[in-house]
Amino acid sequence: MPCRVTRVLVVDDSALMREMIGDFIRETPGMELAGTARDGDDALRQIEKLQPDVITLDVQMPRKDGLQTLEELLKSYPVPVLMVSALTQLGANTTLDALDRGAMDYIAKPDGVGPTTSAQLREELLRKIRAVAGTDVKKIIEIRRARAAKRQVAAATLPTPKPVATPTTQGPVVHELADKCIALGISTGGPPALTQLFEALRPPLPPLVIVQHMPAQFTKAFAWRLNSGSALEVKEAANGDVLKPNCAYIAPGGYHLELKKLGNEVRCKITDGDNVSGHKPSVDVMMKCAAAIYGDRCLGVIMTGMGRDGADGCGAIRAAGGYVLGQDAESSDVYGMNKVALVEGHVDRQFHLDQGAATIMAQVQKLWSRASVGV
Repeated sequence: MPCRVTRVLVVDDSALMREMIGDFIRETPGMELAGTARDGDDALRQIEKLQPDVITLDVQMPRKDGLQTLEELLKSYPVPVLMVSALTQLGANTTLDALDRGAMDYIAKPDGVGPTTSAQLREELLRKIRAVAGTDVKKIIEIRRARAAKRQVAAATLPTPKPVATPTTQGPVVHELADKCIALGISTGGPPALTQLFEALRPPLPPLVIVQHMPAQFTKAFAWRLNSGSALEVKEAANGDVLKPNCAYIAPGGYHLELKKLGNEVRCKITDGDNVSGHKPSVDVMMKCAAAIYGDRCLGVIMTGMGRDGADGCGAIRAAGGYVLGQDAESSDVYGMNKVALVEGHVDRQFHLDQGAATIMAQVQKLWSRASVGV
């Protein structure tokens, strides 16, 4: 039986981008260019006739922008949508809004057009089209809406989280947590999943180091969003940042996040270099550093995302005596990275996203108790 061809609709106000993306798709076996549209209205007029399996959608367009177009497309024709965004602060914020509203993933437009940038765009585009093709977007949207409704009810009934305690007011707790670490890796489907997770996480917690596959500009905007809705302090990691309890550090887009121990402190080390496991930042790079420094006091968390980045890092954490939690298939937008880690034997326990915060906090308590009795 021949494999089903994936039909792609390209929506972009730039004729150059329509031509470039269209050529990538036409040249790829197993893919077919269903058509192109110059703006949102043009896409909505053609959608029923073209019947695409995947849509690439420009974020910034005249008349009807990417967000408006996305909402109308998903109402009438719910298929996987990949947002195509410029590497700007505005593009980052709008793209994050789109992911909250049902887009599956995004592709960053290169700053310029040349052989290298063209090849990078082609590789990322085709990989993500293959990953999201066939996804039940209607089901994902329903699940996200249901979760959002639950969070709104919880927010209305639960007391306002107390401010994060400082070392001067909670010295013993901070001391107990300072020599522990949570190392979390996530990719496709990550922004809405992490938003839900961080709304529910509560101090006291050890430092969290996070790799979310994103380009430059996006991680700073994303960290700000998480911080605004979390009881923890969330920031984009900077070179030399000292890891502190009740704080989360997100790897900056386009750089690796490593950790370095200096005396009694562990600091963030931001490095450039080649992609590792296909990514920069790489989950494997960050987790291997965390495993080497924290050993059996490291809690690994691997969540939704395509590919296998993080599988080796989870293996390193377990080899060092740490514990690894993996998001389950049911609650993952893309059961890829977490599936590979599980299949290769590097996950101790799986969790549903709805129970993610409770599971992580309970495991931290186990680590804390074990350290307190010297086990």
